[in-house]
Amino acid sequence: MGSAKEQGRLWGAAVDDWAAVCEPWSRPLYAATLAAVSSLAGMDLLDAGCGSGLALKLAADRGARVAGLDAAAAMVERAADRVPGADLRVGDIADLPFEDGVFDVVTAFNSVQYAADPAAAVADLVRVTRPGGRVALGVWGDPERCETEILFRRIRDLAPSSAAPLAISAPGVVEGLLAGAGLAVATVGEVECPFTFPDRETGWRGQSAIGPLRAAIDAAGESAVRAAYADAVDRFRQPDGSYRQRNVFRYVVGRKPAQVESSAAT
Repeated sequence: MGSAKEQGRLWGAAVDDWAAVCEPWSRPLYAATLAAVSSLAGMDLLDAGCGSGLALKLAADRGARVAGLDAAAAMVERAADRVPGADLRVGDIADLPFEDGVFDVVTAFNSVQYAADPAAAVADLVRVTRPGGRVALGVWGDPERCETEILFRRIRDLAPSSAAPLAISAPGVVEGLLAGAGLAVATVGEVECPFTFPDRETGWRGQSAIGPLRAAIDAAGESAVRAAYADAVDRFRQPDGSYRQRNVFRYVVGRKPAQVESSAAT
């Protein structure tokens, strides 16, 4: 798991369901992270792993000039509908098709953990960031406070090779990735992102659109994954018949050192 080609295939399989059901759950994370990097007016911003473009739209609304990249061509097409005129490309988060130092802000929401080499992915995010610019990573929080991890554990039982969405969520891992790429950690925060849906079928439609569940369906078949899904999520059923999975997400913002000017002495 982890190649852009494979991740593009998995995440591009049910884009409409992802955009309609799942992506809105991440709005609080997007909003909090963008607020943490302060003013975006007039800034050049790249969202790496942009999905269907909600974070890009929020950044554009704050005055940023936005660009996006995703491994799934169908995601990029949906993002283009949401943010007309944005510079949107299909590619690999660890091999970004952009020149060095062209963005003031680079964001990556729940995308670095799907790279074959997360450290290499972060290094490339830093490469395309201007000196003095910021790189913001948004990830799942403490697994003990993320109820959806119960579902992910069941899915890994069916398909052990499927990617783990909380793979870089252990304390200090994201900070270490940024520091290893030469950034100083500037801001750390967390936000609650409950996953809510009116009935189990809607939840299945949305959550079966994400890459790890698509991989499990490939490995074990849809009927087996549906059964595991029902067993995992029924504990989240509310008295009114709706479902709610309580989750916490984290964001970590790192700043790239300003360029050191050479001495003018001769």
